[in-house]
Amino acid sequence: MKSACTLWLGSLALASLVARAQTTLPAVKVTAPAYSSQHGGYLISGDFKVDPRMPAVVFPAQALVKDDILSIEPIRLQDNEYLVLQECASADCHQASLVRFWKSDDIGGNDARHNRVWITHENKYFIWLKRLPEVSAVGCGQGLFNTTAGCSSHFSSFQQISPPLILIPEGDLAAFHQDALQKAIEADPVHVTQQTHEGSTYVVIYEGGSTVRIRRMHAAHDN
Repeated sequence: MKSACTLWLGSLALASLVARAQTTLPAVKVTAPAYSSQHGGYLISGDFKVDPRMPAVVFPAQALVKDDILSIEPIRLQDNEYLVLQECASADCHQASLVRFWKSDDIGGNDARHNRVWITHENKYFIWLKRLPEVSAVGCGQGLFNTTAGCSSHFSSFQQISPPLILIPEGDLAAFHQDALQKAIEADPVHVTQQTHEGSTYVVIYEGGSTVRIRRMHAAHDN
């Protein structure tokens, strides 16, 4: 019987508007344990993967379940890049829901809470990196765009529901850059060039050098 991981990868490949060719993904054989270390009362796992046929998508080798904590820590992002966590919003994953996103402004600081996502229900979750046009300063403080256009260095509002691997900015700032956005939205996500495991932490590097550290945590007494 195929694993749940195999089934959702297949549905995601079929659903993505970005993919030009429809393919059936191979089975993913999970050999690593679900959790590889224990610290502070939590079981910690870095068991995440990138499938060769979907080189832009990071996914957990085993489905995330209720009360998991997903730690996603961007170490480096370009100014025009957005790290995205989505979950399937339909059984066939033709629609996805935006769970959280990160931009270069979110890197660093002493508050790690933004990097931790509490999983409230079991579902199919996936992580990917998107490049969008850099925000222009033209029009800042003028007319309709006096509070957004050029006064922010990044898009900060996105459609909640979209096809998987699609990130659609909304609001005045998006309207101001709509011509450049249209082409960028349809472009492929950024591909992963390297993935490694540092103990119980999964480290992924994208084209251009952007780097993200990912861990899955669960209270040990709930195991």
